[in-house]
Amino acid sequence: MTMMTPTIAPESPLGPDLSLIFDRHQAEMHADTPPESIHMLPREALAAPQVAFFVMRLSGQPVAMGALKTIAPGHAEIKSMHVLAEHRGRGLSRLMLRHLLDHARAAGLHRLSLETGTQAGFAAARGLYASEGFGDCPPFGDYRTDPHSAYMTLTI
Repeated sequence: MTMMTPTIAPESPLGPDLSLIFDRHQAEMHADTPPESIHMLPREALAAPQVAFFVMRLSGQPVAMGALKTIAPGHAEIKSMHVLAEHRGRGLSRLMLRHLLDHARAAGLHRLSLETGTQAGFAAARGLYASEGFGDCPPFGDYRTDPHSAYMTLTI
């Protein structure tokens, strides 16, 4: 079976056909992370002017999302990066991450940071970020030390 070429484009996080991806993202975040350690933004907050939100589609269907939230001049945070489980293992996460990196560079950003989980379920995400040059860092922005959070950053 041949995989169609994915497209990635800026969209509104409030799009009506994005409910499944947001529902799955929320369910995975709540699966093994205490509520006080979950830092995902609600859909409405991703519609803010300081957020660039992208959707990856295959044959018109949304299969992944990712966002960059500007948190300081030249510095953005990767938010809500998620690929539907049935589409994982095909390199789509790396494709979305590289799209976010390209967008950040084009927007004149100099640093990208992120928060992700420390639990086993987040190991693939941490490995992906590390393979693209992200390194561990202390909490940034409003984050605090949390045993359930890993913080990573990349100078671009």
